[in-house]
Amino acid sequence: MTKTYMGIELGSTRIKAVLIDDEHRIVAHQGYSWENRLENGIWTYPMEDVWAGLREVTERLLKTPREPVSIEGIGLSGMMHGYLAFDEHDNLLTPFRTWRNTFTGKASQELTALFGCNIPQRWSISHLYHAVLHEEAHVKHVHHINSLAGYIHRRITGEFAVGIGEASGMFPLDGGRYDERCVEQFEELIAGYQMPWKLKDVLPGIRKAGEYAGVLTEEGARLLDPTGKLKAGTPLAPPEGDAGTGMVATNSIAPYTGNVSAGTSIFSMTVLNKPLSRAYPEIDIIATPSGKPVAMVHCNNCTSDINAWAATYKEFAAMIGKEIDDDTLYTTLYREAMKGDPDCDGVTVVGYLSGEHVTEFETGCPLVLRSPAVNFTLVNFLRAQLYSALASLAIGMRILEDEHVPIKQLTGHGGFFKTEGVGQQFMADAVNAPVTVMKTAAEGGAYGMALLTAFLVQRGDGETLEDYLDKRVFAKAERSVLAPNEKGVEGFKAYLRRFESALNVERTAVESDIYQGNKE
Repeated sequence: MTKTYMGIELGSTRIKAVLIDDEHRIVAHQGYSWENRLENGIWTYPMEDVWAGLREVTERLLKTPREPVSIEGIGLSGMMHGYLAFDEHDNLLTPFRTWRNTFTGKASQELTALFGCNIPQRWSISHLYHAVLHEEAHVKHVHHINSLAGYIHRRITGEFAVGIGEASGMFPLDGGRYDERCVEQFEELIAGYQMPWKLKDVLPGIRKAGEYAGVLTEEGARLLDPTGKLKAGTPLAPPEGDAGTGMVATNSIAPYTGNVSAGTSIFSMTVLNKPLSRAYPEIDIIATPSGKPVAMVHCNNCTSDINAWAATYKEFAAMIGKEIDDDTLYTTLYREAMKGDPDCDGVTVVGYLSGEHVTEFETGCPLVLRSPAVNFTLVNFLRAQLYSALASLAIGMRILEDEHVPIKQLTGHGGFFKTEGVGQQFMADAVNAPVTVMKTAAEGGAYGMALLTAFLVQRGDGETLEDYLDKRVFAKAERSVLAPNEKGVEGFKAYLRRFESALNVERTAVESDIYQGNKE
């Protein structure tokens, strides 16, 4: 019987699950599609959708291997940040508020000024303080708050703890714990609201990679797998956010290595060897699963507008009697985009379906802009769409260049890189640095979470996560490396100048009466 390690990640549009063996090879993988909803002005996922998706993807995964397997460990990952608040009976007090929400601006700004470090709008503490500021009815009943992965982990193990990378997207850290100075400052800040809870009691405990984080309970086993194949007592790795699992999946956890995760959202993470010269609102300081500091540039918008346009192409194909599967559709569109002019010949796309913190937008409105003189071809339009997915990230990453932070290795993963050589080349041109993609890139965080689970079970005495990944996992990994193309670099620079100018039009659009009416 083959020993395997299970990793599950709840991404923005897909719940992915993988099994890997003792040699870290993927034995099975499955996915489940889902979508967030905009309800009462809040981006959310109902909890019934969470459990339905988890059960479906787990059942599919366990049926996939042709030979018998044993599950030696399980790890859960999910979208970082956001806000899940519970009362003392574990009842959810308000619908899950995801990372995509951008209405916590006042809370974010006040906490950033108070703590002296960047506190993004999507961080859990920004959401909690926003609820306090607005005296929301639920906030006095808060017993604990959690991330999505932390919530599921607690339900199936009883352990109220998250991985250190996940914790770093909830509240500022100092080493391996929450920053006590910031905790005290927050308590003083909200003292006048007379909350019946203390912050240190409502935040989850912190675990580093490889540390004990509980075992699957009998109830937890049935929650994930009603068929009975999962057994109580199976160890679980500390639950991590998608940033941490992306670092692990790309072996980007050593100083000056970096990775880019590109799907519904896009974010880059560069492991630092020393602090930045000052705090920047565009950059979060988070942590690797082993606790090293990371400069993270996070953008809400990446492939959502591409997906929306792709759906119209598929609809048109059906109108003329041509059925096309998604793999063929996306592969064709991405490859054709390579044929566009390096600067898209003046076609500019702003693919903002939601707000964008890096460029200071609370809401978004997708736009296509061109002058009558441009060569408006499909290939130029497709290339502009893919460039748009990278534009906001490129704006944020200019800060690291100004800080003289070298990037020795930038590895891409996520759906944007699935079509060989396309997203990878565009990313290399956008950041003017070589980009590596590994064979496991499309599995992304689920694979990274499976590796963290294997590390928990297999690690030797004193073995670090960095050594484990370098020597046991990635020493012989299949990978491709693409260097920036000179014409592509210059073309993207020209596009980015137009994109930044187009943001003036975007701002007018989201403030217009027509758009406000559409939102209602």
